[in-house]
Amino acid sequence: MEIIHDLSRKQFQTVADGKTAYVSYDLVDGCLNIEHTIVPREIEGRGIAAALEKAAYDYALDHDLLPAATCRYATVWLDRNPQYKNKVSSMK
Repeated sequence: MEIIHDLSRKQFQTVADGKTAYVSYDLVDGCLNIEHTIVPREIEGRGIAAALEKAAYDYALDHDLLPAATCRYATVWLDRNPQYKNKVSSMK
């Protein structure tokens, strides 16, 4: 799966079966905060959301940004990935 980082839109995106899935984020106080995770119903259940989260948070760590989440899915993803847990900033 190819994931593209669209800096101008602050999104990580991928296309599957002609449908675009993405996570949108904002940069706040040294954190990359994922605000929304959008995967069209037609392509759900393929691990696309998880791959997008991982790409975004790997980017954050590579750029000395703390992973953060206001998106419910992103919060759950961070809870399930303990390698990011010690680097988490809560935006709630």
